[in-house]
Amino acid sequence: MQGSQFGRSPVSLPRPGRALKAVLLGLLGIWLVFALAINWGGAAGASFFALCGNTHAVLSGEVWRLFTAPWLHMPTGTVWHLVSAMLGLYFLGASLEQEWGSKRFLRFLALTGVLAYAVQVAVDALLPARVGAKLVPEYYFGAMPVVQAVAIAWASSFRGRTVQLFFVLPISSRGLILFVVGISVLYLIAGATPPSGHAAMFAGMGLGWLLGGSTPSPLRRAYLRFRLARLEVEARREGQQRRQRAKQSGLRVIPGGREGRGPTSGSSSGRGGSGGSMLH
Repeated sequence: MQGSQFGRSPVSLPRPGRALKAVLLGLLGIWLVFALAINWGGAAGASFFALCGNTHAVLSGEVWRLFTAPWLHMPTGTVWHLVSAMLGLYFLGASLEQEWGSKRFLRFLALTGVLAYAVQVAVDALLPARVGAKLVPEYYFGAMPVVQAVAIAWASSFRGRTVQLFFVLPISSRGLILFVVGISVLYLIAGATPPSGHAAMFAGMGLGWLLGGSTPSPLRRAYLRFRLARLEVEARREGQQRRQRAKQSGLRVIPGGREGRGPTSGSSSGRGGSGGSMLH
């Protein structure tokens, strides 16, 4: 056996960039503040739920809940809610930050979190109360919709690649999509409502496809095609308006030049006679 085989690691761990490190530390720090305050400091749980998503509260004007809810995780009873979100971001987010850059990566995380919960508010408000109660909990929170978006965006950006999920499970980009969608569907069928709510989870997947993927994203490509179509329409309209203004002015062009001149016109112009006006 070769000695070089002993120092070789079978698992290549991601190397998160500065933006992802800041996000992971932020999630952990927020969780620690509430966990210590509620479990050991005697703080009321109402202080936590005051920042969570709630359809009635958001529709009543507390829109800021959409911005705080994605970064809160269950402070009591379990740590898996936080750990699963951090692991998902760690294993998939590092490659996206390297591919997109920190600015686009952070913008993507912020937008998918806010928009996923905004979609959930709309779904909860539009559906009958009996159906909405099965899809949306009274209070919803957590970064799992963002993780869903990151997973779909990763699979769209790195087609054909394999990721080591949870350190040991190699899974392809297509398999990752099937895994993410399949687990969410099974949760829905089982009636097990996640803390973030079913609607936000599926909204996160859709946003991951719309806002993620290669550069530009599918949503930006659609916007650019729309802008190009508008510019073409405006160019045609401007051309028609110019032709109409030319007709209304009463000016017309008389063909001239060598093709329109005979020997007589050439000799008369040589003697200083008037060659005639080009415009009538």
